[in-house]
Parts: sequence; structure tokens; C-alpha cells
Amino acid sequence: MVDIIQWAATATGIVAAIMVAGKFSARITGIGFLIFTVSSIGWIAFAAMKGEPPLAIQNSVLLLVNLFGVYRYMIVKDAKA
Repeated sequence: MVDIIQWAATATGIVAAIMVAGKFSARITGIGFLIFTVSSIGWIAFAAMKGEPPLAIQNSVLLLVNLFGVYRYMIVKDAKA
């Protein structure tokens, strides 16, 4: 189970990074942040199971950043868009 979580967190992180860095559209970026959120949750779960506080802390902060990205790109739309 731990391996599945670790590999799922890795894969979702890679996909999300491509989506956000690719600057395809605001919608794709928002979905990328949503996928990053899933990745962060996976890494937090993995860190908790393996007793890795630094990884858990890092991804807890990244989870907040990713939730802000979801809010910014998927919930609140810029007037320019």
C-alpha cells in the first residue's frame, strides 16, 4: 500500500508540474493545481506511514499553496480572463 501511495504521488506530481509549467490555459493550470493537491495529500500520507516529518511538513505547506492555486484558477476568475 505504501508503494502505491508513493508512486501515485510521484506520478500525479509529474503530471501536475507539466500542466502548470506548460502554461496551456488558465483551466489546465487550475486542473494542474488540483492534481498537485492530490500529490501533496499522497506525500503527506506516505510521510505519516514512514515517519518522515520533514516530508510531511514540506507537503503540508505545498498543500496550502496548491489549494491557493485551485482557488485562484478554478474558483475566482480574473476580470481579464
